[in-house]
Amino acid sequence: MRPVMPLGTNFLVVFFSFQMADDQGHIVEQGAEDPANNDTVDAKPDRSSFVSSIFSKKKKNDSGKSVNIPRDRVPTYQYNMNFEKVGKCIIINNKNFDRITGMGVRNGTDKDAEALFKCFRSLGFDVSVYNDCSCAKMQDLLKKASEEDHRNSACFACILLSHGEENLIYGTDGKTAIKDLTAHFRGDRCKTLLEKPKLFFIQACRGTELDDGIQADSGPINDTDANPRYKIPVEADFLFAYSTVPGYYSWRNPGSGSWFVQALCSILNEHGKSLEILQILTRVNDRVARHFESQSDDPRFHEKKQIPCVVSMLTKELYF
Repeated sequence: MRPVMPLGTNFLVVFFSFQMADDQGHIVEQGAEDPANNDTVDAKPDRSSFVSSIFSKKKKNDSGKSVNIPRDRVPTYQYNMNFEKVGKCIIINNKNFDRITGMGVRNGTDKDAEALFKCFRSLGFDVSVYNDCSCAKMQDLLKKASEEDHRNSACFACILLSHGEENLIYGTDGKTAIKDLTAHFRGDRCKTLLEKPKLFFIQACRGTELDDGIQADSGPINDTDANPRYKIPVEADFLFAYSTVPGYYSWRNPGSGSWFVQALCSILNEHGKSLEILQILTRVNDRVARHFESQSDDPRFHEKKQIPCVVSMLTKELYF
């Protein structure tokens, strides 16, 4: 048995109690003794995925050994971060839900919100946390943020921590379409973030499927200088980092937070100012895939795995 524990710590093998949601999102208790260490899920699906990865070059050093070096940074292909501010980061942390929704308390989400606040503030973001937001409140927060003047900011980030379904995220009083929240920042609606990265990190379930895991062996077409008037797709420069792939549960530990956020904060704290964003998120994928596994007395939910999902419409490399 390999219990899920915070990275870099020793652990004691114990039997965990387990919570998960049924098809209607109701929390069902599965077992016994230490609720602070139970892995729970953020319930239901969402479609649209591809995972981007970035490779490093190798060259010989003076001793003849092969060493990894970062891909050359070409300014033309990087987002300009030379602004007065890095940008605003909004964290929406939904823990408690109205009884009518049938959704349970998301114990452990405060650990996520605290870790994310510290992490993004250290990257230079102006971070605000909003707890237990209704659907209308979430819409209002993001609409108002999109209407602010971002001319002195390099980018924008939003983190959603809640229960979820396919293409949907839960407010305290129900559910709303993720696209309705993010669309406020489209290029035709938020002009001061045009051609700047809009980053969304989403910790929520995207379905009710469980991943058993498998045992493994150990140059532009047109010259824009000649034609300076050009259009930008309104959906360009977005990045969505989902905690799980479409159709699957997303796991959360009440004692230490969600798997995805633990891995994201760990990698950002270590490499956030040196690696490109897709390199960072590829390492997050690897961390979640290899270092986390669910524990339950019920064999149906024992030793399950998870893989995050990156959907990128970024048009340049992003270095914080």
